[in-house]
Amino acid sequence: MSDVLKTIRDFMEKQGIPGRDGYALETSKKTFPDGADFRIEIAGVERASTMESLIKEAKKRNTVVHRVVAAVGGSTYCDASELKEMARMANEEKIEVVMTVGHRKGWDVGGKEFATSEGQMQGFRLRGSDNISYHIADIMRSIEAGFRGFLVYDEGVLFILNKMREEGVIPKECFFKFSVFGGYCNAAGAKVVESMGVNSLNPISDVSLPILSSIRQAIDIPLDVYTIVVNSFGGNFRAYEAPEIARVASPCYFKFEPGTSEGEIYMPWVSEDWHSDFMAQKVKIASIVMEIMEKHAPEMKTSPKGAADLVMTQP
Repeated sequence: MSDVLKTIRDFMEKQGIPGRDGYALETSKKTFPDGADFRIEIAGVERASTMESLIKEAKKRNTVVHRVVAAVGGSTYCDASELKEMARMANEEKIEVVMTVGHRKGWDVGGKEFATSEGQMQGFRLRGSDNISYHIADIMRSIEAGFRGFLVYDEGVLFILNKMREEGVIPKECFFKFSVFGGYCNAAGAKVVESMGVNSLNPISDVSLPILSSIRQAIDIPLDVYTIVVNSFGGNFRAYEAPEIARVASPCYFKFEPGTSEGEIYMPWVSEDWHSDFMAQKVKIASIVMEIMEKHAPEMKTSPKGAADLVMTQP
């Protein structure tokens, strides 16, 4: 190794950032508060009817779903009564909800460069203060319906939301999950967003086990790791890697989001019946991964339904 690389890597280590990816694949000594190594997160609960389908299928398969990501298409497409009904069901079933709110870059009339190949590389951030205010207004609309968890992908919005949480403008129990659209895939970036007050982090979908290991060494918040992802994100299905993911990345959520592309399946004009049927398939896939975990990694612990640290909706 050159002197230059050694100097850089030694400096990174002093900042609490591994100088190399975690090729040793060390077993994480960190867990959820209840001692669990992994939990289940399912994305795409688009409507109250989709939540109903998830609950029904989870009971049928005796599969615990700890957290869902709701309204990926945008909570603005749900009316107030639907949001409240979704919050009520989640509360009754002790499922934590991360709401995906509306008014995003793709909704902005001035953001059409996002639709071009080069524009997509400019980042999934909001344009201007007006759009920030619209975005946070939709968060507050969901808070009124009872939700307390929110997906964030813009560091500026996260900064404001943290200040609002600290000062009681929004409920202090609100929590924030940093989206895959933030594009984080190394320990240094993960450490930055953790320092900004984010409560869990979804790295990009194709991070290797050594990279996951290095991120885990740098931060304490849960990692939300794609176990299966839409084809447009790569279509990875890491079912048999799940035991190793849990071992090196604990505490982590196994995230389930199959399909063709988010742009296709999460549009509001896709029928509720289609989403209900598709949700049953997502729960089935989660149950299969749980079978694999029980067979190949029985020492890895998962949380019971309604673990005490989960933040429930307040309908």
